[in-house]
Amino acid sequence: MQYFFLKLIPPRPTFQRDMTESERAMMLRHVAYWTELAERGVAVAFGPVADPRGGYGIGIVELEDNADVYDLEKNDPTVESGLGFTYEIFRMPQAVLRPSHSA
Repeated sequence: MQYFFLKLIPPRPTFQRDMTESERAMMLRHVAYWTELAERGVAVAFGPVADPRGGYGIGIVELEDNADVYDLEKNDPTVESGLGFTYEIFRMPQAVLRPSHSA
């Protein structure tokens, strides 16, 4: 398995505070996309970061060794929207995971 850290950079630093209704609708599609990745066991964690210098999103993913992390990027509704979202993607040479807590 391989792990990656993805940072989603919005088109402007104020995006989390002043997104338009159409941008909000697109973000709902983005959340649905990442929720489905989590349900499939691909996304380990994801969510917004409230950085005072400008918010952004993060995701940590676990992929099979032959999977292409850039497929996740290009299929994300934020990237498909053409609104200026970009990803920074970093391979994690190691990942320590907490033990699973089952009932």
